[in-house]
Amino acid sequence: MRQGPLTGLKIVEFAGIGPGPFCGMLLSDLGADVVRIDRKGQGRGAPSDITSRGRRSVALDLKKPEAVEACLKLMDAADAIIEGFRPGVMERLGLGPEVALKRNPKLVFGRMTGWGQTGPYAQAAGHDMNYIAITGALHAIGTDDKPVPPLNLVGDFGGGALYLAFGLLAGVIQARETGNGQVIDCAMSDGAASLMAMFYGFKAAGMWKEQRRSNMLDGGAHFYDTYQCRDGKWVSIGSIEPQFYALLLEKTGIDDPEFQKQHDRSAWPGLREKLADVIAQKTRDEWTEIMGGTDVCFAPVLDLDEAPKHPHNAARETFVNLDGVVQPAPAPRFSATPGKIQGPPPAIGAHDREALSDWGFSDGEISALQSAGALA
Repeated sequence: MRQGPLTGLKIVEFAGIGPGPFCGMLLSDLGADVVRIDRKGQGRGAPSDITSRGRRSVALDLKKPEAVEACLKLMDAADAIIEGFRPGVMERLGLGPEVALKRNPKLVFGRMTGWGQTGPYAQAAGHDMNYIAITGALHAIGTDDKPVPPLNLVGDFGGGALYLAFGLLAGVIQARETGNGQVIDCAMSDGAASLMAMFYGFKAAGMWKEQRRSNMLDGGAHFYDTYQCRDGKWVSIGSIEPQFYALLLEKTGIDDPEFQKQHDRSAWPGLREKLADVIAQKTRDEWTEIMGGTDVCFAPVLDLDEAPKHPHNAARETFVNLDGVVQPAPAPRFSATPGKIQGPPPAIGAHDREALSDWGFSDGEISALQSAGALA
């Protein structure tokens, strides 16, 4: 039994990597019935394939016309689809939006790419770092010496998957009100640019310098940075507001009058060195005992083994263990219709008959697909 605020929503996901599967996971975690179209073959289904959790897999050979027609029939019954191929691939397969929307006018056709469906780079390969590089985001993140890729959180998952999920749900609401579906052109580069809105505002207001680590939120300010402790571990300090900054000085025992120059940018490098010397005198756990849970705006920097065990995460059950794999629980949380992990990551083709039957295929149609070699 599926559970969550999206129960009843039907999504077809064409298998891909990165933001597409993550978007499918988000929708599934909140109750959507997501059927993933996989290529015939072996693979996937390992418990560690976290972003594949909660869906059903149907393995089709899209070189077979019978498989293409099966995909179209699934799309006929769907509220939305997710595909992450380069522009033009779905059209060449006979599964493009013109065909699909003609058959199902309410369909929301979600297209996930790095560069978007149009533009000079549309057909070029790329990865997260490339997509955020042209938005200003990558330039702003890193050390004094060089930009540093911030994992693939900004492009793939922030600018990509989250914007696609947002766009799909907005499209479904519109389709249910008007009867008209549409195409969602979700480019990671567009989403990453959107995430930079506040920083472009800072720049317009004269509050942002292009040199990395010279601004309040990029590690330039001594009161918003990470510091190494005596044991080699790290803590994060974000004491921006004056009352929080005053508490930081109190908790660290700092009475140096130079620290009253909180917002004097010219003083930041020297104050950072002084604060670093103070933090280096105690271990991370000692500082956590002193400042953890206070209004200093403090948290220990935890690795992936430590994070699930932190008391706050443990109390909120932020992480769960599924089939021996520790992984993030569904988010966000709903008071009346909570989501859940709907099931483990599926093996390719694990739900061929079950999913097709649930989505309106007769036993004869499923058998015909098997006979044609279109279905695993």
